[in-house]
Amino acid sequence: MTFFLVSLIVSLVVTLLVIRSSERHQHLSADHDLDGPQKFHSLAVPRIGGVGVSMALVAGALMAQLTQSPLAPSLWLLLAAALPAFAAGLMEDLTKNVSPTKRLCATAVSAALAGWWLDAVIRRTDIPGVDQLVGLSFGAIALTILVVAGVANAINIIDGFNGLASMCVLIMLLALAYVGLQLGDRLVVTMALISAGAVLGFFVWNFPAGLIFLGDGGAYLLGFLVAELGVLTIVRNPGVSPLFPLLLCAYPIFETIFTIYRRQLKGTSPSHPDGIHLHSLVHRRLIRPLLHESPEQNLRKRNSMTSPYLWLLCSQSVIPAVLWFRDTAMLACFIGLFMVSYMVAYWSIVRFKVPHWLVARH
Repeated sequence: MTFFLVSLIVSLVVTLLVIRSSERHQHLSADHDLDGPQKFHSLAVPRIGGVGVSMALVAGALMAQLTQSPLAPSLWLLLAAALPAFAAGLMEDLTKNVSPTKRLCATAVSAALAGWWLDAVIRRTDIPGVDQLVGLSFGAIALTILVVAGVANAINIIDGFNGLASMCVLIMLLALAYVGLQLGDRLVVTMALISAGAVLGFFVWNFPAGLIFLGDGGAYLLGFLVAELGVLTIVRNPGVSPLFPLLLCAYPIFETIFTIYRRQLKGTSPSHPDGIHLHSLVHRRLIRPLLHESPEQNLRKRNSMTSPYLWLLCSQSVIPAVLWFRDTAMLACFIGLFMVSYMVAYWSIVRFKVPHWLVARH
């Protein structure tokens, strides 16, 4: 718990300092594009929340080092592996000139480093046909890189509203900490709690006011850590089903897969941004305009009112993942159930067939 508190305090303080000094660096750090299809804010806001998160993670590892914890070397190696993913995302936040392909490649490098330094390589999946693939070293490494880079990118995709991605990540990290505690895996527990403290410190300033955004750097960093902790959980604990991290991250993963499918149907590039993600549709069709509010206040409140819908969706996969983390058959059933539920929810919103009690009104 001490690691969690140290990380939380550092994240709170550093993120506040970034916000208070925003006038000095906003020409680089602020999101000035207010008209894009995925933009739902009315003022330029710093998008380098990943700086506070990263400093909190370093503080947690430093505390482990100062207390001579045997976990310190592994914590430093995991953070060092995360550096390419974080650096590529942060460069995009500052320059707006790093392509999605380059960011994805940087995250793949991070996954490869973690596999090399920490043996975080998926060698079992409990999926017929795939287990034969990961039985080969090349197949195992390739699948691991694909999964880790995919999850990191998926967290970036759902980062569309105040508190959306950060709370979903926080829920996943606390789930990983709980499962790690049940297994007696101190590395997973400690890193999950350090990361959770870092996320919560950011969340305080991001939700509901939206004083700072996570940015690509923060999203890729946290996505990488969630994915790697999931991989480490199944690698270090043979009793855990390999489907556990898949169900744990079902919301961002399936959002990404469904987005690629949608864009292919439309004949557009998978990396081309659009405004019809599930969270965008929830914002437009379930959150009614607030009466007697200025346009700026209206937009900010509607932005924040959107996120709880998706927190609930995320929890619907995380809870069964935690309850049945050893049972592959149950996890597979819930993965299928989640996919069906997602598509039913999506098409219901598209066709304006949502129950009236789900529509938020002022």
